[in-house]
Amino acid sequence: MRRASAAAVGALVATGIGACGAPAEPAHTLTVYAAASLTDVFARIEEDFETAHPDVEVTTVYGGSTDLAAQIAEGAPADVFASAHLAPMEAIADELDATPVPFATNTLTIAVPTGNPAHVTSLADLAHGGVSSVICAPQVPCGTATSELAAAQGMQLMPSSEESSVTDVLNKVASGHADAGVVYATDIARATGVEEVAIAGAGGAVNTYPIAALAGARDGDLAASYVRHVVGTRGQEILASAGFGAP
Repeated sequence: MRRASAAAVGALVATGIGACGAPAEPAHTLTVYAAASLTDVFARIEEDFETAHPDVEVTTVYGGSTDLAAQIAEGAPADVFASAHLAPMEAIADELDATPVPFATNTLTIAVPTGNPAHVTSLADLAHGGVSSVICAPQVPCGTATSELAAAQGMQLMPSSEESSVTDVLNKVASGHADAGVVYATDIARATGVEEVAIAGAGGAVNTYPIAALAGARDGDLAASYVRHVVGTRGQEILASAGFGAP
């Protein structure tokens, strides 16, 4: 099991790394591009898939869904794409091997530093200048959902910054660089240094996560098998245990 940045994944896939520096390629390799909010749960799914397929090594690249889609469109060596929203998937429709399949849902919440020093109690607190807040940029799935939720509640948020992934939002809050940040509910469980302030009415902006094998996959059957694993019983059990909702 490997994790890699998008910039490095090509080199990892091309060369392999073995004991004593010697190449040690498995019989099959699979590269998955996945939304940042899936980091921990897809690490577990990756391990589970490798256990079921001992001759396969999976490399998962995490990042903002919009950024990952752009990299795929530019020729990044991905076999499977799991997005936090349908829009990034639709943006690369020509790169897909099949219709995207919904595999999970998620809702928004507020992350605050442990102890909640700014005494944030609701989303409305992020709509005035007294709270230093951070959200995802509008073109990012968590940003799209945040904008929809704020609009539905008749408020205009005033973030100090807008980030390209939910992980960046979490990091700013956990490090104390922001009093609050809007993230997914599942992100609270995977983060340290933060606690949750629930958003009333968050169910009005539910994100549905789609997954699809890519047309340029090196092994189309293997990529399709991974997709089936995610939407199948084992994948759904792992996702549910991490707090994701059913699609």
